[in-house]
Order: sequence, then structure tokens, then C-alpha cells
Amino acid sequence: MAGATPSMGGEGPINKAANAAFKQQLNKVYAWYTGGFLAFIIVLAIAEQMGLSRQYIGFVFLVATVLLYAGIGFMSRTSDASEYYVAGRRVPAVYNGMATGADWMSAASFIGMAGTLYLTGYGGLAFIMGWTGGYCLVALFLAPYLRKFGQFTIPDFLGARYEGNLPRILGVAAAILCSFVYVVAQIYGVGLITARLSGLAFEIGVFVGLAGILVCSFLGGMRAVTWTQVAQYIILIIAYMIPVVWLSVKQTGVPVPQAIYGYQLQKVSEAEKRIKADPKEQEVIAIFKARAAEFDAKLKDVPAALAADKAAATQKLADLKAANAPADQIAAAEKALAAVPANEADAKKAWTAAKTANEGRAKPLAGMPVHSQQFAGDPNGDEKARKTFDESRRNFLALVFCLMVGTAALPHILMRYYTTPSVKEARESVTWSLFFIFLLYFSAPALAVLVKYEVFNVLVGTPFDQLPAWIANWAKVDPALLSVADVNKDGIFQLGEMRIGGDIIVLATPEIGGLPYVVSGMVAAGGLAAALSTADGLLLTIANALSHDVYYKMIDPNASTARRVTISKVLLLVVALAAAYVARRAG
Repeated sequence: MAGATPSMGGEGPINKAANAAFKQQLNKVYAWYTGGFLAFIIVLAIAEQMGLSRQYIGFVFLVATVLLYAGIGFMSRTSDASEYYVAGRRVPAVYNGMATGADWMSAASFIGMAGTLYLTGYGGLAFIMGWTGGYCLVALFLAPYLRKFGQFTIPDFLGARYEGNLPRILGVAAAILCSFVYVVAQIYGVGLITARLSGLAFEIGVFVGLAGILVCSFLGGMRAVTWTQVAQYIILIIAYMIPVVWLSVKQTGVPVPQAIYGYQLQKVSEAEKRIKADPKEQEVIAIFKARAAEFDAKLKDVPAALAADKAAATQKLADLKAANAPADQIAAAEKALAAVPANEADAKKAWTAAKTANEGRAKPLAGMPVHSQQFAGDPNGDEKARKTFDESRRNFLALVFCLMVGTAALPHILMRYYTTPSVKEARESVTWSLFFIFLLYFSAPALAVLVKYEVFNVLVGTPFDQLPAWIANWAKVDPALLSVADVNKDGIFQLGEMRIGGDIIVLATPEIGGLPYVVSGMVAAGGLAAALSTADGLLLTIANALSHDVYYKMIDPNASTARRVTISKVLLLVVALAAAYVARRAG
């Protein structure tokens, strides 16, 4: 049976010819697939111009992509152990690199990376440097040796390398622990994106998305997951690149956002100086400081402040009713009375949160650091500023190191290097992985700066009644992601009057750039592809660790191939439902 014994990674002439023919066939299939996807986008764009509603566009994206992934999973179904666990060890390096890129590119990376850079500036680059740097460790120290070992899982490697079941059990426990936490987050993201695309409730969206995950990994294991992840990578990279390229063209006329990154960053830095010196922005900051001080005063004597608030709200309602005030004013007063905390514990919690939130916004640039500032503090300042600078620099380097080591140890990523035909291709596969991840990560800093340029130079200073439609649209979708309020009542939008979450940056880019809604649907589909691809790999990691390393290696070494694969499928279903239950509870 293929893969039952350690492999030195060599390839005979027959295998080389077969692999070359297989790769040529894959090239044709995925070329047609990419062309078909682009044609699908064009058809939907035309349908939108002819009147197709946003709700139907989102629903079509959801159904089409889930059915596509399910179709690949169905066509790749298998009960062969080598195919199920390691895709027959015949995945070409370039396609394994693409699948690894999709496996790694979770919803957090796809949606959150540019948002993190938008909110934190230079400090967010630690994530990009650490995550990509981890693949250098994989290429040098892990991937070739795992492929040379020639087994199925990471606990397998640990059990053989350190001779015994204890290392294997520790490997299984570590794989399950980190993978389960991660897969819950992915399924949660799947539920959110599915709900946004289809209008379904979040709880239902979780299980609709889960169905797409299960069809791929349940029927065909690593073989189905691999070819599905290649398809998902194509969707997610197209979905990510089109809006950022368009925004680059809109602002500079150059379709290479990475090339104009520094040019636009200089403009953003100039806008930051202008905004920090703006008296209206300082007025907004002063209002937030006053609100923070008000909540701080309440927290010094919670019982008295709570009693005063209740008395004031009750008296206002009584006065309005006595004066026979309009119904809307009475309703507002009733709502204000209901909003008063019910007890001292609730009051302390609510007021502490409100104080913290107002203190966070009572800072220049809405609490964001200067985008190009490397570290907090000043190396040439006083003792406190120098200490802050040194701590910030060390924390940045420590975060890069931890992310590198963590990336290099992710079990669902390391499993991918068992699937290549040879040790040489395993090493090449890491290079391709870096390239495909680089395409997105090299674009994320540019996207953050391009969006910040739009906000600083287009939104700031605009009358509230002339703000672009995407502001109101996203504020309705989720006020936690975006909310605006005329804090100083001057009718003009200041930066400090907007609260924005990082997750909105990528999702709203098409609307910020003035693109049709179909592109927004495509971006959401890209986020769904990122979440599904990572969830597939994680679920397979957990199920394989339990079925292969616990059941087959430790409980029943004589189990047949069919029995091992069946048990893996059952465990995968159980783990998926458990993760969906936890994600649903978290929502």
C-alpha cells in the first residue's frame, strides 16, 4: 500500500512521466475553471445592471460556490487510505503551494489583515513578517524531512522519531487543541459571511456553510480537500486583488498597488499632520475626554450616581407625560429610562466600558498611531520615552518570532507536505506557498493605505448629509463595524466622529472604490473560500489524528484500510458538528 513504509522520495521514469501528464491535465482543468469564474462574474455584473437585486446576487454567490466545492468533493471521493490521507502523494509542487496558501489564508487573514494594518500602521507588519517568515523555517527544517519520512500525520512522525506512544499522544493532543480552537473560529466566520450573502440567520448560516465543508473533507479526505483548496485559492486571490487594483487606479492611475504604496503613504502622512492640527478634531477629542471624565466621576460613587440617573430619567418621563408631549419624545424618554443599569454591578460594568471607550477615542487620529511610525515612544526623548520605545521594539520582534514559530508548527499546514511526489517537490512546494501567500500579504499594506487615503482625503471634511452611501449601508449592517455620529454638532464629518472595525476594510473596499455590488459579493465569496479552505484542513487534521494515530496505531493495528477511512469520516463528522455547536453558541 502506498505510503505504508517510509519513502526516500525518489521518482522513477514512469512516475515522472505520469506526474508530468497529471500536471498538464491539472493545468487545463484549472485554466478552464479560472476562465469560467471570471465569466460568471461578468454575467452577474450584467445581470446587476439589468436590475438583479443585491440579495439575489449574494444568494447566487453563496449557492454557486458551495455547490462548486461540493461537486469537487463528490468527484474526488475515495476510500483508499493513501488517497484519503495524503492525496496519493502526487500533488505537483505548484498546486500544493496553492492549496497550502488557501489552507493558511483563513478568514482572519483575508478579511482582517488589511484592517489590522489600517488601525495599527507599521506595528501590523509584524503579522506579515512573522507569518511569512514561518514558511522559511518550514522550508529549511521541516517540509523535506516530513516528506522523506513518508507517513500520514505529524503525530506519526513524532511517534517514530522519539520511539513510543507518549510522543504520539502529545502530538495528537497538541494537534486537536490548536486545530479545534482554530476551526471554531473559521466556522464562526463561515456563519457570518453566509448570513451576509444570503440573509439567513447566523445560526442557520453556520450549518449551511458547514455542509460545504463536510462534502469536501468527508467524501474524499486530503484528495478532495486539496483540489477544492486550489479552486478556493483562485477565487480568494481574484476577489482580493480586483478591488485593491481598482482603488489604486482610481487614486493614481497605476494598476500596481504595491508600486504606489510609498507614494500614497506620504500623502497619508501629510493628511495625518493636517487632521491632528485641525481645531474641529481637537474639539471632538475634548468632548470624548469630558465624557470619559463624567463616567470616571460616576464610578467613584456608583450607588449615588445610579440613584441620581434613575431619578433624573424617571422625572423627565413624568414631566413629558404631564405636559402631554409628542409620542416620540415620550418613547425616547421611556427608552432612556430602560437603558439605566438595573443594579450597581451592571452600572459599574457599563460605565467602566464607556469610560474606556471614550478614553480610546479621546486621542488624535481617532486613537490610531501615525501610520509610518515604527514604534511607540522616542529613542531621543526623555527616560520614559526611551523606555517606551525600547519596549515597543522588543515586543515587535518578539511577536514576529512567536508568529514564525507558531506558523511553522501548524499541523494542518505541515500535513500538506506529505502529499507531494518527492522530497524535492516538497521543498519547491514551500517556495510556491510563500509566493501565493505573498500575493495577498504584499497587497494588504497597500490596501490599508489606499483606504486610509480615501477616509482622510475624501470623507474628512464632508458634510454629513453628503457622505457616500457605503457609510450608511455598513452602519445598518453592523454598528460595531462602523458607526458615525456628529459629536460636535457642526454638520461636518471629522475623523474622530467615526468608529470603524478592522474587518470592514476589505469587505467595504469595492463600495469605497465605487465598484458594482457584484464585486462586493465576490469579496464576500473570497472570504468564504478562505474560511472554508482552512476549516477543511483543520477538520481533516483532527479526524486523521484520532483515526490513524489513536485508533489504528494504538488500539487496533490490524484494522483494514476501509475501516480506518470509515472511522476517520465518522470522527470528522462528529468534530465538525461539535465545532459548529460551539461556534453557534459564540454567535
